[in-house]
Amino acid sequence: MGPAALLQARRWLIDSRDESTGERLDDLEDPFRLYRCHTIMNCAKACPKHLNPAKAIAEVKAMMVERQV
Repeated sequence: MGPAALLQARRWLIDSRDESTGERLDDLEDPFRLYRCHTIMNCAKACPKHLNPAKAIAEVKAMMVERQV
């Protein structure tokens, strides 16, 4: 998954109406999805819409840590 897809995944994860948050986090828990991002911020610099996918990815990582605690 690329930064744009992970940015959209965060949108669904923070939606209070969504009842599948746990399942979505389970789908993202894979070394080749969320954790390929090393927060270098190149995606934010290259984004033509001036979005910040790296920040969204970091927030999703934090959601996963909160879920484990």
